[in-house]
Amino acid sequence: MPTVRPRVLYVTDLAYPARGRRYCDEDIFLTSRLREHFDLALCHPLDAAALMDAHDAVVVRNSGPVLGYQKEYDAFRARALDSGMRVYNPLTGKADMAGKQYLVDLSAAGFPVIPTVDRLEDLHLLPTAERYVVKPKLGADSLGLRILPAGRLTGPADGSVLIQPCVDFAHEVSFYFVDDDFQYALYAPDPERRWELKPYAATAADLEFARRFIDWNGLGHGIQRVDACRALDGELLLVELEDLNPYLSLDALPEEARVSFVTALTASLSRFVHGAPEALVPA
Repeated sequence: MPTVRPRVLYVTDLAYPARGRRYCDEDIFLTSRLREHFDLALCHPLDAAALMDAHDAVVVRNSGPVLGYQKEYDAFRARALDSGMRVYNPLTGKADMAGKQYLVDLSAAGFPVIPTVDRLEDLHLLPTAERYVVKPKLGADSLGLRILPAGRLTGPADGSVLIQPCVDFAHEVSFYFVDDDFQYALYAPDPERRWELKPYAATAADLEFARRFIDWNGLGHGIQRVDACRALDGELLLVELEDLNPYLSLDALPEEARVSFVTALTASLSRFVHGAPEALVPA
């Protein structure tokens, strides 16, 4: 059982070289607040499996794409599941945590996502476009992403890539949730400057859109970021659902909103540490 002050292992790569952003600043800020409520230790993702047994829970935050250490991440995940270790976010996520297959599945099911297939023979299922985006299913931070004219569209035939029409959009917007509670939204007014974010006043229709994906994913606890683009006709389309270690862009928020988010995160993490681990449901 957890101690009076739960022992939390906070996993982060403080040296991760994010483009145009300093992930470490966010984790320094968050841990400075969480330390008031938990006995906290920070570690690099490569050390998490070796250190987690001495703690009541593991919080995976800005640890960078797991592609750079896939073998070690898989070992950490397997060990955590075998031991029943509480990992936050829980390892039951069906979205980016499990790769990008969900975009193909949600597209086929009629969800409002950027139309997506994973094989050239299914190209007829997409709207006709002059250019297409091709990217690996196991991808992150735009690694391996290509934009190709329709006449030069190529890709492996093994279903390992995603193919999407290159969509013109007015802006990108992200909705941030703790558990299933909406916290704030940010958007990039200039599509060419994805990470120059400003607070966004989400409408009821916006939140209905975002909650549809939160409900689909079914995480009982954790932080999730719903990334969308607003098409020129005003419709929101899902770009990705980040449920592993979403960057939060807290520096783009006013102080009151940052405090509110930390309060929600602290309460969620406290409930999580003292509750039963979430069961992994087979896909």
